[in-house]
Amino acid sequence: MTDPLRAKFLPVTTILLGIVVGWYVLAVFMNAPFQRDLDRRAGEPPRIVVDFVEKTLSQPKPIVPAPHQVAQNFFENTFLRKITSNRSLVYHAGVTLASTMLGFAFGTALGILIAVGIVHVLALDRSLMPWIIASQTIPILAIAPMIIVVLAAIGITGLLPKALISTYLSFFPVAVGMVKGLRSPEIMHLDLMHTYNASPSQTFWKLRVPASVPFLFASMKVAVAASLVGAIVGELPTGAVAGIGAKLLNASYFSNTIDMWAALVAGSVVALLLVGLVGFAGRIVDRAMGARPA
Repeated sequence: MTDPLRAKFLPVTTILLGIVVGWYVLAVFMNAPFQRDLDRRAGEPPRIVVDFVEKTLSQPKPIVPAPHQVAQNFFENTFLRKITSNRSLVYHAGVTLASTMLGFAFGTALGILIAVGIVHVLALDRSLMPWIIASQTIPILAIAPMIIVVLAAIGITGLLPKALISTYLSFFPVAVGMVKGLRSPEIMHLDLMHTYNASPSQTFWKLRVPASVPFLFASMKVAVAASLVGAIVGELPTGAVAGIGAKLLNASYFSNTIDMWAALVAGSVVALLLVGLVGFAGRIVDRAMGARPA
């Protein structure tokens, strides 16, 4: 194993092992009182420690499921179910992914337009930017039901309301990142463009936009993850029957904690794939623009 690979592999592996061990300890600690109560009601004598721990890690509806229970549930509902099955995590992830990508596209476009306006119009910089920052202080759980109810009143249901909630969360990092990127060229480079008698549009496309690309893709990584969160939250007040949010809500109704955690893992996997795809697209664009590979 090469040194760069070892430098990345060992810290990540160590952290993952620590999380798994801590997860098992938490599962035993949280499930132990219920298991003692079950043993007492069944009139069973006190168990030895190993048997008792094994019981706490194999409850059908534990307070905190063990990692192997979540992994087994995730594997079964991902690879052993038909994609069209209502129990398939792939099916639910696909439903959430549709609203995520639509909201991410809307949010990215809106964020770029806002950033361009803020950089080029002084009045927007002074008036709009504070309101954009203030908008993110409002909890999305408070806004989501309002958006759903208002749009339903005018006959708009389904994918679009969830996408708009995703847009609300995803436009902010793109707007802030693009403002920083469009303002990143040094004064010397701007003076050089002025010396060449470049028009404002030429300065924008040939200097500001190329300089902003690294900032754009960095902010898009944050935005796509936020968009996924918005899509999941948007499914909660709609009474949706499909999607990761609907899976979480349905599992909570029946206290199926293993299903809940497996759905959370599915959401994490989707987020990881989306962020990875955005990062991959960013590297392709950097290469196309002549950047040296890292």
